[in-house]
Amino acid sequence: MKEPDSQTIAQETPPEEVFIAPSIHERELLAGVSYTHHTAIPEGIAHDPTIECVLGVDEAGRGPVLGPMVYGLLYLPLAKHRTLLAETHHFDDSKVLTPDVRSSLMQTLCTSTTDLFESCGWATRVMSARDISSGMLKPVGMYNLNAQAMDATIDLIKNVFSMGVNVKEIYIDTIGNPETYQKRLERIFPTSTITVAKKADSLYPCVSAASVCAKVTRDAALEVCYRSYASEKNAEDMKLSTHGWGSGYPSDARCSTWLKNNMDPLFGWGNECRFSWGGKAKDLLEGNGTRIDWPEPDEGDQEMRMTDFFLTAPASESEPVTSELVTWFGTPAGEKLF
Repeated sequence: MKEPDSQTIAQETPPEEVFIAPSIHERELLAGVSYTHHTAIPEGIAHDPTIECVLGVDEAGRGPVLGPMVYGLLYLPLAKHRTLLAETHHFDDSKVLTPDVRSSLMQTLCTSTTDLFESCGWATRVMSARDISSGMLKPVGMYNLNAQAMDATIDLIKNVFSMGVNVKEIYIDTIGNPETYQKRLERIFPTSTITVAKKADSLYPCVSAASVCAKVTRDAALEVCYRSYASEKNAEDMKLSTHGWGSGYPSDARCSTWLKNNMDPLFGWGNECRFSWGGKAKDLLEGNGTRIDWPEPDEGDQEMRMTDFFLTAPASESEPVTSELVTWFGTPAGEKLF
């Protein structure tokens, strides 16, 4: 994966005052648990389930070593697709919008008195760093990132259909080969017209809006995770700001410095770190961490059985009982009665 340049890192760094969206579930986030957040169906759609809707999906945080990867979804009436999102509110790819603009758009989307709130429904899937690494480090049947991303996308869309939303068009920013991805989705959602394309977040407003949902949720997640490291003793030094670890990309000097200064030699880091990422995290653990060698059984050792750990009863009464555990449940009836 290509490392981001300095301009991209600046765009990926959360703002000083990031909006903490309702998609932030702090308990699950700090526990390293992946979770899904769905808003209620907006009033503009709920009163008439026959309204045809357009839906977009995009992600944020695929490349960083710190923080979750977040998939965002947004849907609204097809008739309002471009007028409301592009012309009125000027949604664009979240990587093009400044961090402050992203945060402001998300706050508008979450404010009940706005046209965005009345017309748009949205959802996020927060894929924790712990779960991403767990899947990728499986010794057998590795669950790679593309597969995890595909499943997250499918589950988000299925949830919207299960809510009764009449989704007619679906637009998704691609992962991997667009044609292969699109054919699979067309088999799963045959009643919708599906478009999977590169740079979809710049071409389709609903994908742009989904991108903002994903990115602001990730920004806020980084903020919440970083706060967990602050205590009354060091709050002033850490300043309760994600600028302490920057964008979370390993090429970001703030991130690499934080990783180096906050590594436990035995456990590494907390649930916010993707241990499966080659490069910075792996190199630091292998170079500065405590090495553990797990013993392997000798070739001549016989396979151990559970029963090998239990003592057998004495052959006769004259033979001493070596452990009281042997007769814990009494002596077999046959030895006394027959």
